[in-house]
Amino acid sequence: MRLLFLSNEVLNCQRFLTVNAMAKVKITQIKSTIKRPKDQKATISALGLGKINKSVEVERTPQIQGMINKIGHLVKTEDI
Repeated sequence: MRLLFLSNEVLNCQRFLTVNAMAKVKITQIKSTIKRPKDQKATISALGLGKINKSVEVERTPQIQGMINKIGHLVKTEDI
């Protein structure tokens, strides 16, 4: 009986992850990286940005959210 309960928990987790994995975010660079630390410049380039007003659409994952938090003052984000 317990195994059936655990399998239902696993299915619920998979559904939750699938729904959240499809969420996308549009990131637009709005400020320059001149006179910014190297780690912020590297984060901008890792996201595929590099010029002002350039935009990318990526899936919202914990890794991408961390990048957005790190360079939030240089970019504008929109949920899609």
